[in-house]
Amino acid sequence: MTASSRTASGPRHRWKVLGVGVAANASFSVAFSSLPMTSVFMRSGYQLDNNSLGLVLGLMGLGIAISELPWGLLADRWGDRPVLLLGLGATAAALAAMALFAAPSPGHLPGLPLLAAGLLLVGLLGGSVNGASGRAIMSWFQSGERGLAMSIRQTAVPLGGGIGALLLPGLALHAGFAVIYGLLALLCAATAALAWLWLHEPLPGAMPPAAASVSMDTAPGGPLRDPRVWRIVAGIGILCAPQFAVLSFGTVFLHDFAHWGVAAITTAMVSVQVGAMAMRVWSGHWTDRHQNRRAYLRACTLLSIALFGALAALVAWAGLRPVVPAAMGIALVALLAACGICVSAWHGVAYTELATLAGARRAGTALGLANTSVFAVCFVTPLSIPYLLAWQGWAVVWGVAGLCALVALPLLTVAGQQAVGTQLKCSKLSLRRST
Repeated sequence: MTASSRTASGPRHRWKVLGVGVAANASFSVAFSSLPMTSVFMRSGYQLDNNSLGLVLGLMGLGIAISELPWGLLADRWGDRPVLLLGLGATAAALAAMALFAAPSPGHLPGLPLLAAGLLLVGLLGGSVNGASGRAIMSWFQSGERGLAMSIRQTAVPLGGGIGALLLPGLALHAGFAVIYGLLALLCAATAALAWLWLHEPLPGAMPPAAASVSMDTAPGGPLRDPRVWRIVAGIGILCAPQFAVLSFGTVFLHDFAHWGVAAITTAMVSVQVGAMAMRVWSGHWTDRHQNRRAYLRACTLLSIALFGALAALVAWAGLRPVVPAAMGIALVALLAACGICVSAWHGVAYTELATLAGARRAGTALGLANTSVFAVCFVTPLSIPYLLAWQGWAVVWGVAGLCALVALPLLTVAGQQAVGTQLKCSKLSLRRST
């Protein structure tokens, strides 16, 4: 550490660390959350069918899924700073290369392999932001603040998605994908500069006592050998399937089925991201105050099941009519937005539960494992939706999304209940040692 970084490592510096975590996740989220919102223009600009579109939209998620666990292990071994600097810098370089060589223009139509390889590479490199920034927050914040801090960090995903939903469809329509890739490269480079300035490991005296005390793994072999970690990781991944269904094919649904224009679709998708961001902050604060993460996860999952079931039923009813009436179209948009917000609201709470279970020193590994699960689902979801569409249409797509939430329910709630028991045991052990 330099002398300047040592003087910056007081307790207040944790908010700058949180700011870096939010910026890192938001800058990359503009890419992986918002590029799917240009799917209509990507389909026409690259001359893709729905199956090829689903493949390329899923490949960035596949790259993140492959790289998340290795990045998390590196963050636990090297620290957060070098991992974020390396990952963000390389991601910016990959996006700049895509702007130069993989963007369609009047005289150049990139082939499907080039586009697919570029998005896969961006995912492989950008996977660095998740585990490293989460580990930094677990190291700097006290146990009673971590739910709020992690939820604020998780607002970066809908924040980046909302920014991208405002900017990217219009840029795709009027400026082209070279400008989009160039803008994404600039965002990642700017965030790397923030990480260089502010992101440092806390000194032993700067780390809050509560944060330092929760630094041992709850299982002898670490998170990779803890079945409770694997259960909650599986639940997190499965519950992300309906979220990615909304993010990846929500614009296609509103365009092809509800026949909405670009302005209305953009408004709907921005509403999803803003609503998800607000709910993540509220849920982190609420569960920190009431210590009810398990109950909150259960309530979110049950409500998601109900909302996606209602959306599937409304779509099936609308499909019986030759033309979707205007009032029904508004109801479809509102219900889709409610589904997207509800199925995105729980992330910060679940990640806090997982990181607490793993311990602060191994949080990078646990969060990397969770994001491997999440982005494996991110790859499979857009790849599967075109086949569900060809089979039975949009009603089945949203019905299967609700079914995924039903499968995730016992995984998250059982894991959460066991995590509560573990925390109580650790608290009793600490009390005995202090007395």
